[in-house]
Amino acid sequence: MGIGLHNSEFKNPVIRWVDQRLPVFTMMQKEYGTFPTPKNFNYFWNFGALAMVTLMVMILTGVFLAMNYTAHTSMAFDSVERIMRDVNYGWLLRYIHMNGASMFFIVVYTHIFRGMYYGSYKAPRELLWMTGVVIFLLMMATAFMGYVLPWGQMSFWGATVITNLFSAFPIIGDSIVTWLWGGFSVDNPTLNRFFSLHYLLPFVIAGVVFLHIAALHITGSNNPLGVEPKGPQDTIPFHPYYTIKDSFGLVIYFVVFAVLVFFIPNYLGHPDNYIPANPLVTPPHIVPEWYFLPFYAILRAVPDKLGGVLMMFGSIALLFVLPWLDGSPVRSMRFRPLARPFFLLWVVAVVVLGYVGGKPAEEPFVTISRFAAAYYFAYFLVILPLLARIERPLPLPESISRPVLRGGGPLPAGAAAKPMEKA
Repeated sequence: MGIGLHNSEFKNPVIRWVDQRLPVFTMMQKEYGTFPTPKNFNYFWNFGALAMVTLMVMILTGVFLAMNYTAHTSMAFDSVERIMRDVNYGWLLRYIHMNGASMFFIVVYTHIFRGMYYGSYKAPRELLWMTGVVIFLLMMATAFMGYVLPWGQMSFWGATVITNLFSAFPIIGDSIVTWLWGGFSVDNPTLNRFFSLHYLLPFVIAGVVFLHIAALHITGSNNPLGVEPKGPQDTIPFHPYYTIKDSFGLVIYFVVFAVLVFFIPNYLGHPDNYIPANPLVTPPHIVPEWYFLPFYAILRAVPDKLGGVLMMFGSIALLFVLPWLDGSPVRSMRFRPLARPFFLLWVVAVVVLGYVGGKPAEEPFVTISRFAAAYYFAYFLVILPLLARIERPLPLPESISRPVLRGGGPLPAGAAAKPMEKA
């Protein structure tokens, strides 16, 4: 081997030749082949891989759609219709991209739920969690701008209402709105800059995903028990065990995705968006896409405009500081009998907010949204800090292997955790 060449262990001469000069195959083998992972992952751990695959699908379909889209207010709606009717398989590309946004959020919301339930945000994984929240924020910005591009009635009025929220900030609010619009109303400059940013941000998301995975491989994965691996007996190589498990989950995921695309492609959309944008006709009920509805409900729950905007942004900001709001040393809710029902009630509150966010701003929906929003914030600011002081968690197992071999689950209350006996 020449001086300075990497010592590659691959037997294939072509792969070895490349790997000696650019050790990408060694890196992939280390990070995705022999990388030690806890042996007790359940199927909730599939959703990280599903999110990455969905991001790739969204980028690919978005690139091909951009080849046929015209970012001009007089032609945007017609260019989308042309994609649907005249471009070869344009209807398929658009339906995959359109429903892929919903599938992306379903996967990411499940991923967040798993992280919160099993305490994946706790030390030493705080930065891993925070980069995930950054990805979530970038997804929201990308999805909002993408929803404007078809230039239908809901696209136009949704953009008008949401961008106008920034006018609630004193002194700088109106300047921010004018900067977002590129003028004094939602018009062609707005559509142009939203299209540019919608095209760019997925690549930014991909960059942050790289950081997210790098942080994951530094700290290692959490697991359903929330107990750190004690040695080789607690881990297995990522390949082939979890590549097979992820592949099975991916097949099920694509079956659901295909049902949505081929049988009910417009189920999660709004019919008003098939009407060309008209600044002179306001839709009777302006709503954002379903994945924004919980935050939209929090916004409407506060009678003051500025207060509603601050509460809406605060509901997401709380996720950033969650590692420091929950002071319990125990990660997994499986060992926290008091915290578990409060968390599940929080999930119910988020679902309720999503439901009332899609309803008109009238009673009883406004009152329901206020109660649900109050519990949303109370869970982070009051309940979690209080439970860290008063809760008595169940005994933790000393290693991952013993509960796995015994069938899983927490030990009975009062039972001592013993090390696994040698076979």
